[in-house]
Amino acid sequence: MADSSALPPPALLDATPQPLGAVRAGVDAIVGGGPDNWRLFLEAIGQVAVSLVIAALILAFTLWASGLAARFTRRAVGRLQRNGAPDATLQGFMASLVRWIVIIVGLMAVLEQLGVRTTSILAVLGAASIAIGLALQGALSNVAAGVMILILRPYRVGDTVEVNGKVGTVKRLDLFMTALADPDNLDIYVPNGKVFGDTIINYSSPAYRRMELNFSLDYDHDLDRARALLLECATADPRLLKTPAPWCQVTALAEHSVTVTLRAWAKLDVYWDARFDLVQRAGEALQSGGLEHPYPHQTAVAKAQKTPSATSPGGVAPPSANGRRSRPDASETPSQEGS
Repeated sequence: MADSSALPPPALLDATPQPLGAVRAGVDAIVGGGPDNWRLFLEAIGQVAVSLVIAALILAFTLWASGLAARFTRRAVGRLQRNGAPDATLQGFMASLVRWIVIIVGLMAVLEQLGVRTTSILAVLGAASIAIGLALQGALSNVAAGVMILILRPYRVGDTVEVNGKVGTVKRLDLFMTALADPDNLDIYVPNGKVFGDTIINYSSPAYRRMELNFSLDYDHDLDRARALLLECATADPRLLKTPAPWCQVTALAEHSVTVTLRAWAKLDVYWDARFDLVQRAGEALQSGGLEHPYPHQTAVAKAQKTPSATSPGGVAPPSANGRRSRPDASETPSQEGS
């Protein structure tokens, strides 16, 4: 009669278990005793080693495939943008999104190879995502706004924009916020929800921009001569466009001055320098032509004081210093005889 202790446990006679289950069965075989238990334990360890090697190969392939997919996505998005230079912000976002999708799929395959049930993990993650979504409604709204900004692209990295009352150059755009650098080189971080829900002014999108300068002149000045001087200053600058031509007209009649408006167009890269130089030249031309700015002035009017008379109208004496009226003299008292 064969010794029943020499037989392997029933768990090891079944089909080949998963890696974690094989290790457990091998440990149980050693604890149960028997001549073939060490051999079965070593076989289980070998199965685990093979599974670990396969999982490592899957992980390495996943990382390589994620990088390849990210580069392919970046090039594909760049080719789809035929008008103008490729948008580095959209390319980076789409490449990062595809990369993480490939990595997540690869990690699921690695867990399946190691014998971990991914269905239970997905159920836990689904329940946790609901609670996280309720707790992070504001952050998720910023994510949704960031996706809409990346799709609509009202601005790109490097553009000078005005968002939510802040003016600066876009340094970075991610799913949660937009990073700006203002003219003082201060970093400004604006949540995407406020950016997408407010007015966006992009100063870098047009190739040309119009400048409008207002000059106040006195009513006594020659307005035609002032317009001619301003137009001469605008046409003499080669940075200002000839088409559309500079325009200058009287636009307002204020209380103490006349407003003359000068408009001209310039390319975006020289706009500010041309504007500041035109302001200086126009001011100097008006001053040399005798057309000065009407500075505010005030006129003081002195009011003459009235001198009080000896007697008030009607023959009544004015009040005395103590507030009482002086009694009339005996000669001023009317006679009783003629009454």
